Amino acid sequence: MKIYPIETGNLRLDGGAMFGVVPKTLWQKLYPCDENNLCNWAMRCLLVVDEDRKILVDNGIGDKQDEKFLKHYYLNGDDSLEKSLAKHGFTPDDITDMILTHLHFDHCGGSIKYADNKKDFELAFKNANYWVSKKQYNWAVEPNHRESASYFKENILPIEESGHLKLIEEEGEILPNISVKIFDGHTDGQVIPYINYHGKTIAFMADLLPAAAHIPLPWIPAYDTRPLLTLKDKEKFYQDVLENDITLFFEHDLYNECCTLQKTEKGVRMKETFSLNDFIERADK
Repeated sequence: MKIYPIETGNLRLDGGAMFGVVPKTLWQKLYPCDENNLCNWAMRCLLVVDEDRKILVDNGIGDKQDEKFLKHYYLNGDDSLEKSLAKHGFTPDDITDMILTHLHFDHCGGSIKYADNKKDFELAFKNANYWVSKKQYNWAVEPNHRESASYFKENILPIEESGHLKLIEEEGEILPNISVKIFDGHTDGQVIPYINYHGKTIAFMADLLPAAAHIPLPWIPAYDTRPLLTLKDKEKFYQDVLENDITLFFEHDLYNECCTLQKTEKGVRMKETFSLNDFIERADK
């Protein structure tokens, strides 16, 4: 098996929205913002190459949305999904499985692209099965008013229409060396993939923990639909991480790719941060 970070570019989001009830005087010490209170966030995906399978976890914001929409997110950086795949010798057509942690636009926007006529939509990964939890899919196709701005039908419905949709109904292994657990605080049915890399486990954090700065239990984004449930989700996840020596891989943290956790007098905190390449080197020893 080989694993690669796939950078798809960055976006800017309001720091208050990303840190919820935590005062700015605290969070800005850990995650900087600009004069408009905007923080820069990665959209970092993960590619897992395991024998004949090439599995991509999430795929960024894509390029279908119009300028009016995108201007609210100040997209920046030189990376793109296709450029990052090409850097490691792959194209979208090589992907056999697309795991979507959930269907918010910044996680699944790259799933679908415009056809050549610039009107119709088609799969961006035409040879891939698209994995998403049944709970999240049902939640996304009939969204509540609070989340409706994060779900776009053009990102979602063409997957089912293509016949490539695979619904996850239970926690457990969905592919060799890849299992998922389901968490409901951020949005119903968010799946967190666990990858068994040469006997070491690395978890793709999606929006359960957007960044290392969110590790303290009460540091929960205002975007989460049920923050008290997120609190329980995090407690349950931390117990699993500490008992099983799991490494965290961050999707949105611009400054840290991976970290480990430890128990302290103040609660669960970061132990050390390192790159995915560092994780690979340690696991390969």
